[in-house]
Amino acid sequence: MQVQKSFGGRAASMGQGTLFLVGTPIGNLEDMSFRAIRTLREADLIAAEDTRQTRKLLTHFEIATKLVSYHEHNKAASGPELIRLLKEGSSIALVSDAGLPAISDPGADLVRDAAAFDIPVVAIPGPNAALSALIVSGLPTERFQFAGFPPRERKVLLRWLEELKACTETLLFYEAPHRIAKTLRAMLDVWGDRRIALVRELTKRHEETARGTITEALELLELHPPLGEYCLVVHGADPLATRSNGLSETRWWEDLTITEHVRHYESESGDRKEAMKRAASDREVPKRDIYNAYITEAAEKDESESEE
Repeated sequence: MQVQKSFGGRAASMGQGTLFLVGTPIGNLEDMSFRAIRTLREADLIAAEDTRQTRKLLTHFEIATKLVSYHEHNKAASGPELIRLLKEGSSIALVSDAGLPAISDPGADLVRDAAAFDIPVVAIPGPNAALSALIVSGLPTERFQFAGFPPRERKVLLRWLEELKACTETLLFYEAPHRIAKTLRAMLDVWGDRRIALVRELTKRHEETARGTITEALELLELHPPLGEYCLVVHGADPLATRSNGLSETRWWEDLTITEHVRHYESESGDRKEAMKRAASDREVPKRDIYNAYITEAAEKDESESEE
Protein backbone atom coordinates (compact mmCIF):
# COMPACT_ATOMS: atom_id res chain seq x y z
CA MET A 1 0.00 0.00 0.00
CA GLN A 2 1.47 3.32 -1.08
CA VAL A 3 0.84 6.15 1.39
CA GLN A 4 1.29 9.72 0.19
CA LYS A 5 2.21 12.58 2.49
CA SER A 6 1.12 15.45 0.28
CA PHE A 7 3.07 18.18 2.07
CA GLY A 8 6.56 17.28 3.25
CA GLY A 9 7.52 13.69 3.92
CA ARG A 10 9.67 11.30 1.89
CA ALA A 11 9.21 12.87 -1.54
CA ALA A 12 10.16 16.33 -0.30
CA SER A 13 13.24 14.98 1.51
CA MET A 14 14.33 13.32 -1.75
CA GLY A 15 14.08 16.62 -3.61
CA GLN A 16 11.06 15.62 -5.69
CA GLY A 17 8.49 18.11 -6.84
CA THR A 18 4.70 17.97 -6.60
CA LEU A 19 2.07 17.52 -9.29
CA PHE A 20 -0.87 19.84 -8.58
CA LEU A 21 -4.21 19.10 -10.26
CA VAL A 22 -5.80 22.53 -10.48
CA GLY A 23 -9.51 22.99 -11.03
CA THR A 24 -10.32 25.92 -13.33
CA PRO A 25 -13.62 27.63 -14.22
CA ILE A 26 -16.02 25.83 -16.57
CA GLY A 27 -17.32 29.17 -17.79
CA ASN A 28 -17.57 31.87 -15.15
CA LEU A 29 -14.14 33.21 -14.19
CA GLU A 30 -15.45 34.19 -10.75
CA ASP A 31 -15.41 30.48 -9.87
CA MET A 32 -11.59 30.51 -9.79
CA SER A 33 -10.45 29.90 -6.21
CA PHE A 34 -7.79 31.91 -4.35
CA ARG A 35 -5.85 28.69 -3.80
CA ALA A 36 -5.93 27.83 -7.51
CA ILE A 37 -4.58 31.27 -8.45
CA ARG A 38 -1.80 31.05 -5.86
CA THR A 39 -0.85 27.52 -6.96
CA LEU A 40 -0.62 28.55 -10.62
CA ARG A 41 1.53 31.55 -9.69
CA GLU A 42 3.89 29.56 -7.47
CA ALA A 43 4.31 26.50 -9.72
CA ASP A 44 7.49 26.18 -11.78
CA LEU A 45 5.46 25.08 -14.79
CA ILE A 46 1.84 24.85 -15.93
CA ALA A 47 0.92 21.92 -18.21
CA ALA A 48 -2.26 22.62 -20.16
CA GLU A 49 -4.50 20.65 -22.48
CA ASP A 50 -5.01 23.72 -24.71
CA THR A 51 -2.40 26.42 -24.16
CA ARG A 52 -4.41 29.03 -26.09
CA GLN A 53 -7.41 28.59 -23.81
CA THR A 54 -5.31 28.49 -20.64
CA ARG A 55 -3.32 31.57 -21.68
CA LYS A 56 -6.55 33.60 -21.61
CA LEU A 57 -7.12 32.46 -18.03
CA LEU A 58 -3.55 33.26 -16.99
CA THR A 59 -3.71 36.70 -18.61
CA HIS A 60 -6.96 37.52 -16.80
CA PHE A 61 -5.43 36.68 -13.41
CA GLU A 62 -1.99 38.13 -14.27
CA ILE A 63 -0.19 34.80 -13.89
CA ALA A 64 3.20 34.71 -15.61
CA THR A 65 4.22 31.08 -14.98
CA LYS A 66 5.72 29.24 -17.95
CA LEU A 67 3.09 27.30 -19.92
CA VAL A 68 3.64 24.02 -21.80
CA SER A 69 1.36 21.72 -23.76
CA TYR A 70 0.18 18.32 -22.52
CA HIS A 71 -2.70 16.66 -24.36
CA GLU A 72 -3.90 13.38 -25.84
CA HIS A 73 -1.78 13.68 -28.99
CA ASN A 74 1.56 14.58 -27.39
CA LYS A 75 1.34 12.82 -24.01
CA ALA A 76 3.69 10.01 -25.09
CA ALA A 77 6.47 12.57 -25.57
CA SER A 78 5.62 15.30 -23.06
CA GLY A 79 4.53 12.98 -20.23
CA PRO A 80 7.99 11.47 -19.58
CA GLU A 81 9.55 14.93 -19.74
CA LEU A 82 7.13 16.25 -17.12
CA ILE A 83 7.88 13.24 -14.90
CA ARG A 84 11.62 13.93 -15.28
CA LEU A 85 11.12 17.53 -14.15
CA LEU A 86 9.01 16.42 -11.19
CA LYS A 87 11.68 13.91 -10.13
CA GLU A 88 14.25 16.71 -10.29
CA GLY A 89 12.21 18.88 -7.93
CA SER A 90 10.03 21.06 -10.14
CA SER A 91 6.44 21.71 -9.11
CA ILE A 92 3.97 21.36 -11.97
CA ALA A 93 0.35 22.50 -12.11
CA LEU A 94 -1.82 20.48 -14.47
CA VAL A 95 -4.98 22.09 -15.88
CA SER A 96 -7.57 21.01 -18.43
CA ASP A 97 -9.53 23.27 -20.77
CA ALA A 98 -12.12 23.71 -18.02
CA GLY A 99 -13.03 22.08 -14.73
CA LEU A 100 -11.03 19.37 -13.01
CA PRO A 101 -8.10 17.77 -14.85
CA ALA A 102 -7.73 13.98 -15.15
CA ILE A 103 -11.46 13.45 -15.80
CA SER A 104 -12.03 12.31 -19.39
CA ASP A 105 -8.62 13.73 -20.37
CA PRO A 106 -5.00 12.49 -20.51
CA GLY A 107 -4.17 13.96 -17.13
CA ALA A 108 -5.10 10.60 -15.61
CA ASP A 109 -2.05 9.05 -17.30
CA LEU A 110 0.27 11.68 -15.83
CA VAL A 111 -1.20 11.12 -12.36
CA ARG A 112 -0.66 7.36 -12.69
CA ASP A 113 2.96 7.83 -13.76
CA ALA A 114 3.70 10.35 -11.02
CA ALA A 115 2.24 8.05 -8.37
CA ALA A 116 4.41 5.20 -9.66
CA PHE A 117 7.50 7.28 -8.73
CA ASP A 118 6.12 8.30 -5.30
CA ILE A 119 5.72 11.88 -6.54
CA PRO A 120 3.02 13.64 -4.49
CA VAL A 121 -0.16 14.40 -6.42
CA VAL A 122 -2.28 17.13 -4.82
CA ALA A 123 -5.80 18.14 -5.87
CA ILE A 124 -6.71 21.82 -5.87
CA PRO A 125 -10.52 21.50 -5.93
CA GLY A 126 -12.60 23.49 -8.33
CA PRO A 127 -15.66 23.44 -10.61
CA ASN A 128 -16.85 20.21 -12.22
CA ALA A 129 -19.51 20.12 -14.93
CA ALA A 130 -20.86 16.62 -14.23
CA LEU A 131 -21.42 17.16 -10.50
CA SER A 132 -22.82 20.65 -11.07
CA ALA A 133 -25.31 19.16 -13.54
CA LEU A 134 -26.23 16.40 -11.09
CA ILE A 135 -27.12 18.70 -8.22
CA VAL A 136 -29.41 20.88 -10.37
CA SER A 137 -31.02 17.96 -12.22
CA GLY A 138 -33.67 17.10 -9.66
CA LEU A 139 -32.74 13.42 -10.04
CA PRO A 140 -31.47 11.18 -7.19
CA THR A 141 -28.01 12.13 -5.92
CA GLU A 142 -27.44 9.40 -3.33
CA ARG A 143 -25.67 7.14 -5.85
CA PHE A 144 -24.44 8.08 -9.30
CA GLN A 145 -22.08 6.89 -12.01
CA PHE A 146 -20.07 9.13 -14.34
CA ALA A 147 -19.75 7.44 -17.73
CA GLY A 148 -17.99 10.18 -19.71
CA PHE A 149 -18.53 10.60 -23.46
CA PRO A 150 -20.74 7.98 -25.19
CA PRO A 151 -19.15 6.10 -28.13
CA ARG A 152 -19.75 7.62 -31.56
CA GLU A 153 -20.45 4.54 -33.68
CA ARG A 154 -24.07 3.41 -33.27
CA LYS A 155 -23.34 -0.31 -32.97
CA VAL A 156 -20.76 0.28 -30.24
CA LEU A 157 -23.03 2.86 -28.60
CA LEU A 158 -25.96 0.43 -28.39
CA ARG A 159 -23.76 -2.27 -26.82
CA TRP A 160 -22.33 0.26 -24.37
CA LEU A 161 -25.81 1.41 -23.35
CA GLU A 162 -26.92 -2.20 -22.97
CA GLU A 163 -24.11 -2.72 -20.44
CA LEU A 164 -25.37 0.27 -18.45
CA LYS A 165 -29.03 -0.69 -18.70
CA ALA A 166 -29.27 -2.39 -15.30
CA CYS A 167 -27.44 0.36 -13.39
CA THR A 168 -29.78 1.74 -10.74
CA GLU A 169 -27.55 4.75 -10.05
CA THR A 170 -28.18 8.12 -11.67
CA LEU A 171 -26.02 8.23 -14.81
CA LEU A 172 -23.92 11.21 -15.92
CA PHE A 173 -22.64 11.81 -19.45
CA TYR A 174 -20.93 14.50 -21.51
CA GLU A 175 -22.08 15.01 -25.08
CA ALA A 176 -21.39 17.39 -27.98
CA PRO A 177 -24.30 19.31 -29.54
CA HIS A 178 -24.00 17.66 -32.96
CA ARG A 179 -24.31 14.16 -31.45
CA ILE A 180 -26.80 14.65 -28.63
CA ALA A 181 -29.97 13.78 -30.59
CA LYS A 182 -28.40 10.58 -31.91
CA THR A 183 -27.33 9.58 -28.38
CA LEU A 184 -30.77 10.33 -26.92
CA ARG A 185 -32.51 8.24 -29.60
CA ALA A 186 -30.18 5.32 -28.79
CA MET A 187 -30.93 5.72 -25.06
CA LEU A 188 -34.66 5.66 -25.82
CA ASP A 189 -34.25 2.49 -27.91
CA VAL A 190 -32.24 0.64 -25.26
CA TRP A 191 -33.53 2.02 -21.94
CA GLY A 192 -37.02 3.25 -22.70
CA ASP A 193 -38.38 6.69 -21.80
CA ARG A 194 -36.49 7.53 -18.62
CA ARG A 195 -36.42 10.83 -16.74
CA ILE A 196 -33.56 13.03 -17.84
CA ALA A 197 -32.02 16.47 -17.38
CA LEU A 198 -30.22 18.22 -20.23
CA VAL A 199 -27.84 20.77 -18.74
CA ARG A 200 -25.86 23.07 -21.01
CA GLU A 201 -23.60 26.13 -20.84
CA LEU A 202 -23.06 25.71 -17.10
CA THR A 203 -22.08 28.94 -15.28
CA LYS A 204 -22.31 30.91 -18.56
CA ARG A 205 -24.82 33.54 -19.69
CA HIS A 206 -27.00 31.00 -21.52
CA GLU A 207 -26.98 28.31 -18.82
CA GLU A 208 -30.04 26.10 -19.19
CA THR A 209 -31.46 23.02 -17.49
CA ALA A 210 -34.26 21.09 -19.20
CA ARG A 211 -35.98 18.42 -17.10
CA GLY A 212 -38.41 15.79 -18.37
CA THR A 213 -38.28 12.48 -20.25
CA ILE A 214 -36.01 11.40 -23.08
CA THR A 215 -38.92 11.75 -25.53
CA GLU A 216 -39.58 15.30 -24.31
CA ALA A 217 -35.88 16.08 -24.61
CA LEU A 218 -35.88 14.99 -28.26
CA GLU A 219 -38.96 17.11 -28.94
CA LEU A 220 -37.24 20.11 -27.34
CA LEU A 221 -34.17 19.66 -29.53
CA GLU A 222 -36.41 19.54 -32.62
CA LEU A 223 -37.81 22.96 -31.71
CA HIS A 224 -34.55 24.42 -30.42
CA PRO A 225 -31.42 23.02 -32.14
CA PRO A 226 -28.73 22.11 -29.59
CA LEU A 227 -26.08 24.70 -28.78
CA GLY A 228 -23.10 24.37 -26.45
CA GLU A 229 -21.66 21.39 -24.62
CA TYR A 230 -24.16 19.24 -22.74
CA CYS A 231 -24.19 17.26 -19.52
CA LEU A 232 -26.83 14.53 -19.56
CA VAL A 233 -28.19 13.33 -16.23
CA VAL A 234 -30.33 10.20 -16.62
CA HIS A 235 -32.40 8.36 -14.03
CA GLY A 236 -31.09 4.88 -13.28
CA ALA A 237 -32.95 1.61 -13.81
CA ASP A 238 -35.87 0.74 -11.56
CA PRO A 239 -34.42 -1.73 -8.99
CA LEU A 240 -37.70 -3.65 -8.73
CA ALA A 241 -38.03 -4.02 -12.51
CA THR A 242 -34.39 -5.05 -12.76
CA ARG A 243 -34.83 -7.79 -10.17
CA SER A 244 -38.10 -9.03 -11.67
CA ASN A 245 -36.47 -9.34 -15.09
CA GLY A 246 -33.74 -11.45 -13.54
CA LEU A 247 -31.13 -9.41 -15.46
CA SER A 248 -31.55 -11.93 -18.28
CA GLU A 249 -31.09 -9.29 -20.94
CA THR A 250 -28.01 -7.67 -19.42
CA ARG A 251 -25.99 -10.65 -18.20
CA TRP A 252 -24.10 -10.83 -21.50
CA TRP A 253 -20.95 -11.91 -19.64
CA GLU A 254 -22.33 -15.13 -18.07
CA ASP A 255 -20.43 -17.47 -20.42
CA LEU A 256 -17.13 -15.59 -19.99
CA THR A 257 -14.41 -16.49 -17.53
CA ILE A 258 -13.45 -13.70 -15.15
CA THR A 259 -10.26 -13.12 -17.15
CA GLU A 260 -12.26 -12.80 -20.38
CA HIS A 261 -14.73 -10.51 -18.64
CA VAL A 262 -11.95 -8.20 -17.40
CA ARG A 263 -10.16 -8.19 -20.76
CA HIS A 264 -13.39 -7.21 -22.53
CA TYR A 265 -13.60 -4.02 -20.48
CA GLU A 266 -9.84 -3.47 -20.61
CA SER A 267 -9.98 -3.49 -24.43
CA GLU A 268 -12.47 -0.60 -24.25
CA SER A 269 -10.81 1.56 -21.60
CA GLY A 270 -7.16 0.47 -21.60
CA ASP A 271 -7.30 0.50 -17.79
CA ARG A 272 -7.12 -2.89 -16.06
CA LYS A 273 -8.10 -1.54 -12.64
CA GLU A 274 -11.21 0.09 -14.05
CA ALA A 275 -11.96 -3.12 -16.00
CA MET A 276 -11.80 -5.15 -12.77
CA LYS A 277 -14.06 -2.63 -11.04
CA ARG A 278 -16.68 -2.92 -13.80
CA ALA A 279 -16.47 -6.73 -13.84
CA ALA A 280 -16.94 -6.77 -10.06
CA SER A 281 -19.98 -4.51 -10.43
CA ASP A 282 -21.49 -6.83 -13.07
CA ARG A 283 -20.99 -9.91 -10.92
CA GLU A 284 -21.91 -8.12 -7.68
CA VAL A 285 -18.77 -9.30 -5.89
CA PRO A 286 -15.90 -7.41 -4.21
CA LYS A 287 -13.18 -6.18 -6.59
CA ARG A 288 -10.70 -8.18 -4.49
CA ASP A 289 -12.42 -11.42 -5.59
CA ILE A 290 -12.12 -10.43 -9.24
CA TYR A 291 -8.43 -9.59 -8.80
CA ASN A 292 -7.66 -12.91 -7.06
CA ALA A 293 -9.55 -14.94 -9.67
CA TYR A 294 -7.86 -13.04 -12.51
CA ILE A 295 -4.39 -13.75 -11.12
CA THR A 296 -5.25 -17.43 -10.51
CA GLU A 297 -6.64 -17.95 -14.02
CA ALA A 298 -3.63 -16.25 -15.58
CA ALA A 299 -1.23 -18.45 -13.58
CA GLU A 300 -3.13 -21.62 -14.53
CA LYS A 301 -3.05 -20.63 -18.18
CA ASP A 302 0.69 -19.98 -18.07
CA GLU A 303 1.28 -23.34 -16.36
CA SER A 304 -0.87 -25.15 -18.94
CA GLU A 305 1.00 -23.55 -21.83
CA SER A 306 4.40 -24.39 -20.32
CA GLU A 307 3.42 -28.06 -19.99
CA GLU A 308 2.49 -28.17 -23.68
